[in-house]
Amino acid sequence: MSEDAPDVGPTASTRRSSRAIPVLIVPFLLLGMGDVVGDSVAPPSPVVSASPLGEELSLDVNDRVEYWRRRFRTDQRWAFQRLLERKGVFEDLIRDRLRARAMPEELVYVSMLEGGFVPHATSPASAVGLWQFMGPTAEQYGLRVDEWVDERRDPVRATGAALDYLRWLHQRYGSWYLAVAAYNAGPGRIDRVLRRHVDGSTGSDSLYWQVAPHLPLETREYVPRLVAATLLAENAQAEGFDVEEAPPYRFDRVFVPGGTTLARVARVLGVETSELRELNPHLIRGATPPDETYPVRVPEGTSSAVVASIASRRRPR
Repeated sequence: MSEDAPDVGPTASTRRSSRAIPVLIVPFLLLGMGDVVGDSVAPPSPVVSASPLGEELSLDVNDRVEYWRRRFRTDQRWAFQRLLERKGVFEDLIRDRLRARAMPEELVYVSMLEGGFVPHATSPASAVGLWQFMGPTAEQYGLRVDEWVDERRDPVRATGAALDYLRWLHQRYGSWYLAVAAYNAGPGRIDRVLRRHVDGSTGSDSLYWQVAPHLPLETREYVPRLVAATLLAENAQAEGFDVEEAPPYRFDRVFVPGGTTLARVARVLGVETSELRELNPHLIRGATPPDETYPVRVPEGTSSAVVASIASRRRPR
């Protein structure tokens, strides 16, 4: 996600309140430099519409989309296979929230391209999480980012914020292709390209293909990669991928006193601390913030054990 996003977001009256804030992850599906290097790349060949997987997101097929489908099947096959396996962890969570907002479910693959379905993913530009939020944009969309909690790493909170931002971008451009391009490059840059090359027109996915040669390389290839990834992932078995998806992200929630460590909760439950870190990637110091009661996510069916442990420590002796 681009750093210029906060400058053109919703007005202050529509923003949610925020509080005052990595394994370094390189892009998961690398751009192929080959025939797309430089600013003189030719426009893609005419679009042939594929059958859409949802009412609102068209899946256009052209030479750039086919290029990425080929790459994902061949030299990037191992990386794509790993992404398909990790998809099972957060897919239900993301799709449920997309349905609740009446947004195309295929936008789940924006998270695949952005953070590779890894909550602690961090880019060289310091974008963080499944949705690669920069700090200012995260705070603008109500995510807590401080020395104890970084909700950019929280799959639940970050997904809600990212989908709110994508929905706002779609309202701005009237096109999901332009919306996801703006998510990647920043709406300021997309606005400038639209003004310069199509008189500021919006409202059609075809505009993305018209202005694509004038976009930065990553954004130029962003929609083709998204469409290619969607087409392959939605038909993974038919495309020759043998995928054993990871278990879904499931948890119970229990409120604990300030300063409670995940290691202490793990001892109560008889589980590894690493399991609780996976459920609570946003607790960046491995403990809840001091001086406030805070919810910790624990494996399903185990919250009563934590509550009982806390209650026993509070009983007078």
